[in-house]
Amino acid sequence: MADIKVQKVLDPNKKSTLAVFKEMEQVFEQVRARAFELFSRRGFAEGHAIDDWLTAEREICWPASELSEQEQTYTLSVALPGFEAADITVTATAGQLIVHAKSKEAKKGGGKVWSEFRSNDVYRQLDLPQLIDPQSVSASLHNGLLKIVATKSAKPRVVPISSAAA
Repeated sequence: MADIKVQKVLDPNKKSTLAVFKEMEQVFEQVRARAFELFSRRGFAEGHAIDDWLTAEREICWPASELSEQEQTYTLSVALPGFEAADITVTATAGQLIVHAKSKEAKKGGGKVWSEFRSNDVYRQLDLPQLIDPQSVSASLHNGLLKIVATKSAKPRVVPISSAAA
């Protein structure tokens, strides 16, 4: 089992200084564009927006994932077959976990005839239902499965509510 380095963002104002947040914005834009393309190919028929979005995510960069909750922790499992520990970066803030895995494509003799591998550059961002302590986050990779464990924060998650002035 290999340990994975975790970037721990303790100050929410520092989020904009890490490249992973800018990269995630670019990935979301690609997903939005692909989802719209799928929507337009169906003749702009309504009722499949979530299907289009999820299909676009899977096509572009989203690895299969699972979040489990225990009394004091969250465990995020992400399928990353073919990636090494050195290829993976985990970023933790008080409210989210971001996984970025990027590997160099191995050049072997002969060209590809066929491949279902979508990308060697994948992202997964998860907004957590409760705040976590970024200092507590640890990650390890074993047999292509990344496991991230985060301790829940004692602070409650505050969701801002806006009201419309009459």
